[in-house]
Amino acid sequence: MQAQAGPPKSNSSLFQRVTGLVTKVSDAFAFPLRTSHYIELVNPLWSTHALQARVEAVWDETSDSRTITLRPGLNWRSHRPGQHLRIGVPIGGQHFTRTYSISSAPERNDGCFTITVKAIDNGRMSHHLVRKLKVGDHIPIGVPQGDFYLPDAQPVLPLFITAGSGITPIMSMLRSLVMQERMPNTVHIHYAPHTYDVIFGRELKEIADTQKLYKLNLVHTREPGQKLEELTGKRPHFSREQLEQLCPDWQKRDVYACGPQSMLDSIEQLYEAEGLSRQVHTERFRAQLAGVPTEVKTGVVKFTTSNVSANSDGETNLLRLAEDSGLNPEHGCRMGICHGCDVKLASGCVRDLRTNALINETGQVIQICVCAAVGDAEIEV
Repeated sequence: MQAQAGPPKSNSSLFQRVTGLVTKVSDAFAFPLRTSHYIELVNPLWSTHALQARVEAVWDETSDSRTITLRPGLNWRSHRPGQHLRIGVPIGGQHFTRTYSISSAPERNDGCFTITVKAIDNGRMSHHLVRKLKVGDHIPIGVPQGDFYLPDAQPVLPLFITAGSGITPIMSMLRSLVMQERMPNTVHIHYAPHTYDVIFGRELKEIADTQKLYKLNLVHTREPGQKLEELTGKRPHFSREQLEQLCPDWQKRDVYACGPQSMLDSIEQLYEAEGLSRQVHTERFRAQLAGVPTEVKTGVVKFTTSNVSANSDGETNLLRLAEDSGLNPEHGCRMGICHGCDVKLASGCVRDLRTNALINETGQVIQICVCAAVGDAEIEV
């Protein structure tokens, strides 16, 4: 007789029904909270009403970037290499949320995953994660999402083009390919100011040494010791000439790119001019914004639900304006993708920062992460 791999489905289904019934009864006694809220006090990873993760380890990749190993709680689902997730952190009595790419492979077998964060100028969240987060801390997380990943079914010839912390989703892909022992013919171009600024620098070189089909091109955009303000003349950034030199067969490859908006714009423009736009896959950390109009109207924004007002410069998005005023509106990606920050316009006019389109219809739903006020406005926040 063949041994069963687990309990019969009927027993499993019965267990789920019984567990659900017990939870429903206990929730009645826990009202207005839920049983999960009390379980959270014992172990935050056991809660079911909110997904959390515990910091298991931290590792400094460079002087301003850190890899954080997280152990997720219940209701977690594994990711596809290249996907991202939302991370939440309380700072100064407010709850902030940002989206970060997962840098580890889904094949790791310790039940953990990693994010790799670079501290950016004026970045409240990134500085907190890089400088202040410590082992044992618990933070709210979302589930993996996004469509920036390699296809499973069809073979591809990848061309990875990354810069700075844009290496993180690609690193997840590379680690997965190595662990699965199915590295295809791959060319990787990575930009960083100096050798010591290359996130995962040592591991990338190890992959290049051990994977015969992986070709790594590290491009340093500054001279050793040179600072940004000391730059003069042409900088060795992405160009068609450079691409043809480092990857002569680039037109035959699918490009997966992540990095600064200027680099991604240049890549998309080049491939569009060649009629190869379908071969381009990009991951952006920020929304692609239109240029600021020559005339910007300042004003006062009133957040009607909170009865809070703030002066607007006509350029700062409404989400940041609300947070700077001590509010904590719901939001997700901060890029106008997830619609987690949708609210109603009570009066006045706002500008969509991605297109400069004006929205002035009372009651219309707007995305406060990608909209700025035009003069005086009232928002239901």
